Amino acid sequence: MNLRLSLLVGTLGAATAFAFNGNSGAVRTFHGTNAAPVASLKQGRTFRADAASHTALASAVAADGDVMRTRGGGGLGGIDVPLMLYFLFWYVGNYYYNITNKLALKAAGGSAGFPMTISALQLAVGAVYGIFLWLAPDARSKPKVTLDDIVKMLPVAFCFMGAHSASVFALSAGAVSFGQIVKSAEPAFAAVLSQFVYNKPVSKAKWLCLPIVIGGVILASVKELDFAMSALVSACIANLFAAFKGNENKKLMDTDGFKERVGSVGNQFALTTVMGFLMSIPVVLIKEGRKLGEFAEIFRTNPIVSTNLIASGLWFYGYNELATMTLKKTGAVTQSVANTAKRVIVIVGVAIVLGESLDPIKLLGCGIGIGGVFLYSVIDQLLAAKAAKAEKAE
Repeated sequence: MNLRLSLLVGTLGAATAFAFNGNSGAVRTFHGTNAAPVASLKQGRTFRADAASHTALASAVAADGDVMRTRGGGGLGGIDVPLMLYFLFWYVGNYYYNITNKLALKAAGGSAGFPMTISALQLAVGAVYGIFLWLAPDARSKPKVTLDDIVKMLPVAFCFMGAHSASVFALSAGAVSFGQIVKSAEPAFAAVLSQFVYNKPVSKAKWLCLPIVIGGVILASVKELDFAMSALVSACIANLFAAFKGNENKKLMDTDGFKERVGSVGNQFALTTVMGFLMSIPVVLIKEGRKLGEFAEIFRTNPIVSTNLIASGLWFYGYNELATMTLKKTGAVTQSVANTAKRVIVIVGVAIVLGESLDPIKLLGCGIGIGGVFLYSVIDQLLAAKAAKAEKAE
């Protein structure tokens, strides 16, 4: 995709988001400079996504989720336009995050370079942007959380940081497509934790879907040219942290009055990002502290690292918050369908752009694994609907 087109899409989305925001007096536009096509990334050139395109995605996120919380709000001929924009920027953000993240990691030395430093600084970019929204006039009201709320958020923030750091390391050690395929097996980890740690039984139907997911991942790994054991282990650790985060977040949302005090989905994600960044600092110092001076020099002299690091931080913050907003306006099943489609687009699209392996066996395993994830997400609802229909027919 030509970057000029991505800039146009970003500008349109940002302008539309501001148009729906009652706090804005006018539709705002952004103007960028010329950029090289994404295809040039294969030659190792810098991902020159204009600052305007990053600002555009971030501006779309800035519109508070509460402004558009009514299903159908901003509808056009029966189409929920704001919701469509959420999906659009979620997909675009995730796609470009994976590209810019990989380019920054490769330019900084891959898994032997500075994956933990880069993952922490990506969170720092998101934290700065979240704080900016609280300080900017008419952007987003500040949360009114208590010290007790902050303490209860610590497990969620820690798991969020762990999942992000492990994911970044996995993507530095192997192909983006491979990392995404392994990460698609997250439901297997979530099922085990829910069943045996959080005492929330998982249905037999869901358990039966897990061999499909795991089998697909194994098949996709058989002929993976960029296979690395460290990538596999790191992606599994990321899955484990993500599964813990989901369960801890459910407990947090059940806290009396927390939703009212935090104010919005955007505020909660911003707080989690700030806390996650602070928690990542000790990890960086332990893992890569002795060579931070070297990284500072690389960041200063290598625009591929600096540009893509900042860009990936903005894309990461934006697509994650937008994904949460889509869940708020839809439901778990719709989210599962969208997330499945997104992962396929990212795996294939990023592999093409970065020249990664797309072996038929790998694609088959990818399809089986992701299909299993989708079936896992909807199987209980399908069976419940079938049972209700049968009962009604009697």
